[in-house]
Amino acid sequence: MSFHQGNPRRSGHSLPFIFIGFALLAATAAAVPAMAQTAGAADDSAAQNSSASHWGLGLAASVERSPYRDYGNKTRVLPLITYDGPRFRLQGTTADLKLGSLSSVDFSLRAKYSGEGYSSGDAAILNGMEDRKSSFWAGGAATWRSPLARISLEWLGDVSGNSSGQTLRLGAERGFSFGKARLTPHLGAAWLSSNYTDYYYGVRQSEATSARRAYSAGSTVNLTAGLRVDYALTASQSLIMDASVTRYGSAISDSPLVDRSSSPALRLGYLYKF
Repeated sequence: MSFHQGNPRRSGHSLPFIFIGFALLAATAAAVPAMAQTAGAADDSAAQNSSASHWGLGLAASVERSPYRDYGNKTRVLPLITYDGPRFRLQGTTADLKLGSLSSVDFSLRAKYSGEGYSSGDAAILNGMEDRKSSFWAGGAATWRSPLARISLEWLGDVSGNSSGQTLRLGAERGFSFGKARLTPHLGAAWLSSNYTDYYYGVRQSEATSARRAYSAGSTVNLTAGLRVDYALTASQSLIMDASVTRYGSAISDSPLVDRSSSPALRLGYLYKF
């Protein structure tokens, strides 16, 4: 059953901000000094040209502050499965079919499961709301392995038919190795279509109350900054930590369901590679 409600407004007016953000991300990455040796671009290139397959198994946990009013933290513990082969890559809930490379740019078809959504009993502000479902997404991705940073572009559409939304994400990251540790600062900008934001953060007329006005959300841009740390316990075992903060666009922060403009997140993991 789909909860999608048609939204006649155009969502493309925010796209120029995405490309402005892309330029800022690239400029920021280029300005990072070479504080230590990093094998990021070389490793990616070697993996791309290698015919070997690599598996990884582990466990991941995440704690993220929910944007919804009085919701608290969302905590998840999931098995961590990775695979990187000549034509296929799996990283947690993201799967890529590799299409090949053009110079230093890699292209792939991507499928992803997103654990968003809520049930009406999750928080008092959501009482009486229809449940919003998590979705499967599919689209394409490109990664530029530049000498200064790794720049990624991802477009996805909701193939579950829940929100009928679209997302366009841009990211920049660069890794620095210090002995057994590897530090990777990262920046990201995500454009979310009006169908997406209205499904997860809108309030329909039938759901409006005296404490929760009707609200139709438009498209918006979220910004994220964070730091990932990979620590090699052995040649096959590693610990992973990723701390980040996301600043929500006004279409989300203005929602009567939301009581914050930004949220922190922490992800921890253990991975055994073989």
